[in-house]
Amino acid sequence: MSGYFIKLCFLPILLSVFEHISAQTVSDSISNFQSVRDSTVLSEKKNVVLNYKKYILPSALVGYGVASLTIPDLKQLNFSTRDEIKEHQPDHIRLDNYTQFAPAVLVYGLNAAGIKGKHNFKDRSIIYGTSMLITSAITVPLKHLVNEERPDQSNRLSFPSGHTAVAFASAHFMYKEYKDVNFLLSISGYSFAAFTGIYRMLNDKHWFGDVMAGAGFGIISTELAYWLYPKINKLISGKNNTSSTMVMPFYQSKTMGIGLVTSF
Repeated sequence: MSGYFIKLCFLPILLSVFEHISAQTVSDSISNFQSVRDSTVLSEKKNVVLNYKKYILPSALVGYGVASLTIPDLKQLNFSTRDEIKEHQPDHIRLDNYTQFAPAVLVYGLNAAGIKGKHNFKDRSIIYGTSMLITSAITVPLKHLVNEERPDQSNRLSFPSGHTAVAFASAHFMYKEYKDVNFLLSISGYSFAAFTGIYRMLNDKHWFGDVMAGAGFGIISTELAYWLYPKINKLISGKNNTSSTMVMPFYQSKTMGIGLVTSF
């Protein structure tokens, strides 16, 4: 066993994410290519169907995380992973507080640089804001309900990993925006998400199962946000088509939240 143990545990899961995403891209890109433009808006008349196949992989990640709370062998993997980390005494750095948002920041940066994604500023802001709200609505109550102690024993809010959930929600947001433009670019956000999850363990804040569940919840949140977007856009816009809305996450003084600004 070596310091590469954590990476070896995480890479098969990450590679399966990429494989799953690649399969989706082949079929999705044909029907979605024409919608890639600066001012793309989903048609209200389009019948948006919830595709259950997109939820299989993230549900499996969540299932593993839940199982790790009770199944002895998986609980033991949590402990052995932590012991392996402690053996090498890694430096505790707090970059994971920032890398969780990196893919979303890249989406806005790339659009500003002229590399346009699937949606315009308003539309993608609504989608990303919705994803962050769903992520928070899932992870925050679960932390209190599950009441799992963190590896560093600082509190009992370990399951699931909120940082990892936000990171994978952001990475999946980047994938959805750029999968029809540049596939390699679209999956680059997952490297930041993987880094965030790994460092939540290296910083002794989460168990391996917490991180797996967080990744699953994050991907599910973004998928739901894209599915809900036409309904939310109609609700926000109403009869006033000139209204504009910006939804952005913020992180300040160890507090994460969502900012919403609407002009009519």
